[in-house]
Amino acid sequence: VQLQASGGGLVQTGDSLRLSCVASTRRFSNNGMGWFRQAPGKEREFVSAISWNADSTVYADSVKGRFTISRDNAKNTVYLQMNSLEPEDTAVYYCAAGRGAYASRGAYNYPYWGPGTLVTVSS
Repeated sequence: VQLQASGGGLVQTGDSLRLSCVASTRRFSNNGMGWFRQAPGKEREFVSAISWNADSTVYADSVKGRFTISRDNAKNTVYLQMNSLEPEDTAVYYCAAGRGAYASRGAYNYPYWGPGTLVTVSS
């Protein structure tokens, strides 16, 4: 499984961005998908995840109410809509494909990772 995230960039506080992640697999609809991020000097952290059929989503407390995860199985794509961005959201954002079908917070449940896309939020 290969993953390619896009949509990052430089924005100002309060702006919005939508990240996309395309998966090169015929079995995309079988996998739960997740977004993680790593800020400079910090460990990677969970952001959001979605189950194979999108009936279950989970969010980190820090993004709940501001970010929305979604997926289009016909396009092998998962999205992360990010609103009301804050400087604390500055990080490299990674999408990941899970070993199972469900939404999971644990990075250990994601054997496939994309190269990441940088989001920078200026104050």
